[in-house]
Amino acid sequence: MRLIETTQELARICTRLRQHDYVGVDTEFIREQTYWPKLCLIQLAGPEDEALVDPLSPGISLEPFFHLMANERVVKVFHAARQDLEIIWNQAHLIPLPIFDTQVAAMVCGFGEAVSYVNLVKQVTRQDLDKTSRFTDWARRPLSAKQLAYALGDVIHLREIYRYLRAELEREGRAGWVDEEMATLTEPGTYEANPDEAWRRLKLRVKSRKSLGVLIELAAWRERSAQAHDVPRSRILRDDTLYDIANHAPTATSQLAELRTLSDGFARSARAKEIIEAVKRGLGRDPKSVPPLRTGVPLPAEKLALLDLLRVLLKACAARHKVAPRLIADGDDLERLAVEAAPDVPAMRGWRYDLFGIHAKELKEGKLALRVEGGEVALLQLPSEASRRARAAS
Repeated sequence: MRLIETTQELARICTRLRQHDYVGVDTEFIREQTYWPKLCLIQLAGPEDEALVDPLSPGISLEPFFHLMANERVVKVFHAARQDLEIIWNQAHLIPLPIFDTQVAAMVCGFGEAVSYVNLVKQVTRQDLDKTSRFTDWARRPLSAKQLAYALGDVIHLREIYRYLRAELEREGRAGWVDEEMATLTEPGTYEANPDEAWRRLKLRVKSRKSLGVLIELAAWRERSAQAHDVPRSRILRDDTLYDIANHAPTATSQLAELRTLSDGFARSARAKEIIEAVKRGLGRDPKSVPPLRTGVPLPAEKLALLDLLRVLLKACAARHKVAPRLIADGDDLERLAVEAAPDVPAMRGWRYDLFGIHAKELKEGKLALRVEGGEVALLQLPSEASRRARAAS
């Protein structure tokens, strides 16, 4: 398989691919030394065509590829699409539409939690993929025939997998379930690296809301610096250092020298002044703009018991409908269901509500019980209070 290295060649293959109703897409990239991912290879596979595109080829324009991604008559098929979509968004400020994520579809069709591409290929096509080139430096040229064959293998099987999963979804009446998930994946906000929201990815090891206000400003400063210099966040400041500064809230560069997570002499650097400015902004934040800290207080025993029951119910509902439990609800959703009267979580809306949410509501209201039948958890509808009274009166 030869690499496409010119805009003309790319335009020709994209013209052919636009004639079909779907195209498999994958990308290879590196980002160990940068903030923004560096696109190194694009793999494409239509029903009759296959192509490997070299984005690093001198003078090549990726416009034909981006035009293909923007063509709404062609379904773009990915596996675990998030990182591929992030790259396309960063490169062209474009979200491909429509898309089909085979990992999500496989979870809906009962293939388990976050099934890997290798396992999906094995289960659907009965073929084994050679993954020995998995850790290739995709920026190095030339790429060997083995590396190119590995890269092509990451996309050519998407064709059969897509056709199989699409047929399964139609047969089970679940195509709309996947469409709901694709709506989140195709939301531009999913890929916009907003520095003001950078603190949300942290574990929040801070002692007070004042420290959290400082952490929010520090995380935003670090994110902007990493973006501006195109380096990983840790190259600007490590997470543990962010927590250390946020908890101590130094207001002078000399105080930075007292922190064990900073190297000797850091207090005299240009970044030290920027950090102190961020700390002062955090200390000066309106307290109303700082979210409350999670107290860490354990749930009461009765809520823990309910949470355990909800976990069992989720697994039972997922098994009954052959859907991955994580796609229905995660741990935070279940905890909110146990604690809050009417939590606004995905499990209480749409198809998730029909499969699980309605039963979770009944369980909390005492209208549903769980029992074991034939070694499996079964749901038992309980009579209402009025029915029990009427039965007792008779």
